[in-house]
Amino acid sequence: MNGDHRVRVGLMIPSSNTVMEVDFVRQLPPEATLHTARMFMEATTVEGESRMLDDFALPAARDLATARPHVVVFGCTSAGALRGDAYDTQLCQRISDVTGAPTVSTVRSVREAIAASGARRVGIFTPYVDDLNERIKASVEADGVEVVKIAGLGIDENFQIAQVPPTTIIDSVVASLGGLDIDLGFVSCTNFRAFEVLPVISEKLGIPVISSNQAVLAATLRIVSRLLAA
Repeated sequence: MNGDHRVRVGLMIPSSNTVMEVDFVRQLPPEATLHTARMFMEATTVEGESRMLDDFALPAARDLATARPHVVVFGCTSAGALRGDAYDTQLCQRISDVTGAPTVSTVRSVREAIAASGARRVGIFTPYVDDLNERIKASVEADGVEVVKIAGLGIDENFQIAQVPPTTIIDSVVASLGGLDIDLGFVSCTNFRAFEVLPVISEKLGIPVISSNQAVLAATLRIVSRLLAA
């Protein structure tokens, strides 16, 4: 890639997400820039996310395409898992068709991170309601991984998820997953401030812990590095 140009990272997020952009800006290298498209969503429910997928995802991709991104991130874990992994793959392909760029799926990035860790027994913590937790559990278990426990805060308004303090996230995850016979912890949701406290959670649980933003950022950075080296 020509050294005079930076890598443009396109990010598609629910409109009420106030966390993911911050995590990405903090971690992207100076040679990369972030360009966000918002998909209308307020309710973190099956109905709210279904409407986002059906009515707002592809129009957001169309708008993002005008910034000519080099890579696009679909930044919603639960919406990616909502209709199964095959649907998520198809959706990301449709986004790529619209934007002309490879699309990184958050839920796929999480599954790949779990596979790379070698973990067979996983504990999951989320801010979600039970209906969404069931979708996340099914997505992870489709790869042959056992979800020993999944617990959530039951928040059904996406803006409120971002308002949960990191200290509360630490305490809640440790209370829910501590003492379980698991190889790995996963804290889900791109609008949850888990990334910044992962080392603390991991130390308290005594096992590796990943989050949605950490996993998808790592996958994105691998592509950015390849583009910068080209």
